[in-house]
Amino acid sequence: MLIAACFLVTACLLWLAGEVSVAAAARPRGVALAGLGAAVVLASCGLWWPAHALPPDGTLAAAGGPAALLAWLPSLGLAALAAVTALAVSKRAWLPALGAGAAALAAAYTLVMLGLPGMFRLTGGAFGVGLAVAVLASAMVGLHLRLEHAGTARVVRAAGALAVAGVLALGSAITAPADAGARLSTSDLAVPVVLAALAAVAAVLLAVLRSAAQAAPEAPVRQTRLAAIDGLTGLPTRLFFEERLAQAAKRCDTRRGKLAVLFVDLDGFKPVNDSFGHSCGDRVLEQVGARLKAVGRSADVVARVGGDEFLLLLPGYSSQEQLAQTATGLIEALSKPYKIDEREVGISCSVGIALYPDGCDAAKLIARADVAMYAAKRAGGSRHAFYTAAMDSDAQQNFDMMRDLRQAMAKNELELYFQPKIDAKSGKVTAAEALIRWQHPTRGMVMPGQFIPLAERSGLIGPLGNWVIEAACKQARAWRDKGLRMRVAINVSAYQMRQEDLVDRIADALQRHRIRPSLLTLEITETAAMEDTRATQETFRRLGELGVHLSIDDFGTGYSSLAYLRKLPAEELKIDRVFVQDVEHSADARAVVDAVLKLSHALGLKVVAEGVENPRQQQILVELGCDELQGFLFAKPMTARALLLWAIGDRSEAAVFRNSLFGETRQGSRHAARSVVA
Repeated sequence: MLIAACFLVTACLLWLAGEVSVAAAARPRGVALAGLGAAVVLASCGLWWPAHALPPDGTLAAAGGPAALLAWLPSLGLAALAAVTALAVSKRAWLPALGAGAAALAAAYTLVMLGLPGMFRLTGGAFGVGLAVAVLASAMVGLHLRLEHAGTARVVRAAGALAVAGVLALGSAITAPADAGARLSTSDLAVPVVLAALAAVAAVLLAVLRSAAQAAPEAPVRQTRLAAIDGLTGLPTRLFFEERLAQAAKRCDTRRGKLAVLFVDLDGFKPVNDSFGHSCGDRVLEQVGARLKAVGRSADVVARVGGDEFLLLLPGYSSQEQLAQTATGLIEALSKPYKIDEREVGISCSVGIALYPDGCDAAKLIARADVAMYAAKRAGGSRHAFYTAAMDSDAQQNFDMMRDLRQAMAKNELELYFQPKIDAKSGKVTAAEALIRWQHPTRGMVMPGQFIPLAERSGLIGPLGNWVIEAACKQARAWRDKGLRMRVAINVSAYQMRQEDLVDRIADALQRHRIRPSLLTLEITETAAMEDTRATQETFRRLGELGVHLSIDDFGTGYSSLAYLRKLPAEELKIDRVFVQDVEHSADARAVVDAVLKLSHALGLKVVAEGVENPRQQQILVELGCDELQGFLFAKPMTARALLLWAIGDRSEAAVFRNSLFGETRQGSRHAARSVVA
């Protein structure tokens, strides 16, 4: 009966120790350390109890007094080392695991020798003792083991508790003298009562840890999904990926682990859009996202970071051969035909791979993987390439361009060109969009498509955006001094929308150049506008209070929540050029434009169509009720001086400029009544 009690008490305490250590590991650092300490105490009590319940004469446990406390030391050491070993094994840190495992074997042997010397009388001699010690140490490791499959891990931990309890109960039965049960006094019952109370407290602690682990992630996960999920594919966006990459890199630094970033770009995707339309392309991208999810492991992160660009984060890879096999399997999966309606679409992909640690910061991994991907494309596509030092020439060119761009902002090599917006009904100019150009001293005219992506990747988009804000306000003031009252539109990136000081910098520029906020339009991409992050929401709120004119750019290419859209202080939407280009030939494109117009007008928003290139497009857009038009049909981007001359000339000849663009006009809003004047 006493042996059964020893078995049950020990199994209960050890099982609670394992579950508490695992539950606490998912909590913040302070809670995790406290939980691990509680687990060590529980495990030590469980290991010590059998020797105390049936102590043999001559052992430390039977000696009583301070000497009995020494019987705790092997238990305590074994419990702590087992927890460390399990933690190391669960994180695949094999060297620490081997060292802690060896120490755990030594502690198990010490426990048997001091607390359960009768084990040496087991049949089998040294072999029997060695087997018992090995089972004891292995089972103790299993008590704290964490596996990817939670159910399997719980079974392993429960089995470990039962195995340890079985070994200790057997050792106690062999070690204890025949009359041990008769010698027990009523005072000895105090220990089981204390242990039972300890087990009850531990059970409550375990319940609290588990409930907290289940409840705490709910809000962050919801916020992350709202802020960082691509609406088309359901994959995370670049913002989410970069956060996970930084976290994974920190873990690698701490545990000497490894990770890889794979940059995936689709081969032959543009012809799909050109031949079958963007709706077909979107459906292909949806299937690409689904296939990438299927290829990735549970610990991997898959994200969509561009039109047809994707990123994969693979932590804990074993070798480059494994990564090569993964990349090959990924290319094979994405190269299978895509069935869209009655047709099959065939594309492939190129994959660039960057490793960490490999002599670079984690922040450079995406750029390295991007360079490797382009190397794979130059080699013919539909293959993978690892980043190597030989690719540094391309990286060096990008670095040189970023260095030159920093200097260009200081040397006035950058210039704003302006493309007019036209009132759809009257044909008169209403505003002008500022488009950045770079007159490089050796490269000549550098277009935004060549340096804006690099600026976004390198973090230079912030200073570049600041330059545009300053230059646009300065130009608006210069025009105003010459009699032209022109609303100016500038593009604001998602990065800028997350900057806490964006509104302050815009307000300061308007104040210094004496420009009314209502004469500045900020065009924000639909994807950036839909970022439901606290910083973005706060920026929108403050911009609305400032009184600037807000426009949602590239509308229709991202994923909009109608409930969220109606809450934004925006005044207009810009239909993306991809729909305008197809509006002549595609009923789907006309339906999209018509739906956007009706939705926008119902919400009190003005609609601008960009990319208008021929009279037929203009006619259809006017018939559908579009408010403003922009495109090469009316004017190509021109310098500020050219626009001024055109405005003056057209005012006297064709009168296409609104009269309100010259001289004073009435104030358009209460926000304009500030001390800032134009």
